[in-house]
Amino acid sequence: MNIHEYQGKQLLRDYGVAVSNGRVAFSPDEAVKAAKELGTDVIVVKAQIHAGGRGKAGGVKIAKNLDEVREYAKELLGKTLVTHQTGPEGKEIKRLLIEEGSDIKKEYYIGLVVDRATDRVTLMGSEEGGMDIEEVAEKTPEKIFKEVIDPIVGLTGFQARRMAFNMNIPTHLVNKAAKFMLGLYQVFVEKDASIVEINPLVVTSNDDVLALDAKFNFDANALYRHKDIVELRDFDEEDAKEIEASKYDLSYISLDGNIGCMVNGAGLAMATMDTINYYGGAPANFLDVGGGATAEKVTEAFKIILSDEAVKGIFVNIFGGIMKCDVIAEGVIAAAKEVDFKYH
Repeated sequence: MNIHEYQGKQLLRDYGVAVSNGRVAFSPDEAVKAAKELGTDVIVVKAQIHAGGRGKAGGVKIAKNLDEVREYAKELLGKTLVTHQTGPEGKEIKRLLIEEGSDIKKEYYIGLVVDRATDRVTLMGSEEGGMDIEEVAEKTPEKIFKEVIDPIVGLTGFQARRMAFNMNIPTHLVNKAAKFMLGLYQVFVEKDASIVEINPLVVTSNDDVLALDAKFNFDANALYRHKDIVELRDFDEEDAKEIEASKYDLSYISLDGNIGCMVNGAGLAMATMDTINYYGGAPANFLDVGGGATAEKVTEAFKIILSDEAVKGIFVNIFGGIMKCDVIAEGVIAAAKEVDFKYH
């Protein structure tokens, strides 16, 4: 589950991690009010969507006065922003982050991920902040540093300071940067995050070390422990079919093909999609009904698949070892009665 930048920054703020000050706004009037409350000479108006690359796509504006804040808010709200992460369809901007401007001396990258190779949380850092970390990894991998974290002791002070030195944080700010990293790790672990990216982490002319952006992704399997995080979910940013599937405990991901897939077991579902692709087809979705599906679940799964207008056919691949095939058959029959579709 993803959350917006302003929500991520509030989460960091709650843990004492330094972030730039800002307010969320849903209208031009709210944007101007937020700018007045901040009271700084420079105001940043930032589109809030669940995608990176907003700055390059024109989703971040620098305002020098309240009139410009209102003008940029009117321009952005309701606009469809297309970035390298949204796909060509883009995402509609429905909220803004109104933030105080920062006098930036240097931008860095810091992040925490779950490394499947080591089965450990890993701290990643680079002095090449403010740009796509994937590009840095591809062109100059030597500029990305890693600290593998022992889950028993957590991120240690010496690891955080070593990372700060490797990132070329100014020497007199190393302890500030280390404190930031330790706080970031605490949020990551206590809130069961799967990814946290701060890009950029900035050093300002006032010798502050703070997050200018914040991207969070949370482990969906742990959300039952975090009702406060679930409340941050923005359904407008998610595929309607995926939202409907989650109500029935179905693992569904919308794709851009025309062959609907209904499979039980994630591995078999992936293999089924690979096979369809191998023979020149294009899957319209990933759908794992699980091993304990009922006829009702299967019926709803069919409805969700058929709600995709691009679907021209449905491929059902059920492994009887973990699922009773007659349950699937009952679901197919029930779906055929409720939904108008042709079958062969």
